[in-house]
Amino acid sequence: MTLNVLVVDDSSFQRSMICETLASWVDVIGTAENGIEAVEQYESHKPDLVTMDIMMPEMNGIKALRVIKEISPNATIVMLTSVSQKEKMRKAARHGADGYITKPFDSQELIDEIDDAHEVGVK
Repeated sequence: MTLNVLVVDDSSFQRSMICETLASWVDVIGTAENGIEAVEQYESHKPDLVTMDIMMPEMNGIKALRVIKEISPNATIVMLTSVSQKEKMRKAARHGADGYITKPFDSQELIDEIDDAHEVGVK
């Protein structure tokens, strides 16, 4: 069974990079550019996994993570953040993030983190 992934990032460049990295390995079933869209897309598509940027307009990734986890406590969410946002990453972990990647990311590192997070989420 192929993994269905929702990609969330306010940067169209980053969304494209993530989608291209994952295209041969998973089905990217949707993208969103802020937390509000992420929640809407999550409810609409019920993906197996979400990649979520932390710093976004309208609703940041930590708030979107909390809302999605309220909707579906078993949702698997991998956060993406810049190196300078380590405290925000700790906060995301406290709210149930299943993994994280720092930007800029290495393609294999992203794939490995998603694979690890999904395996944990399946149990």
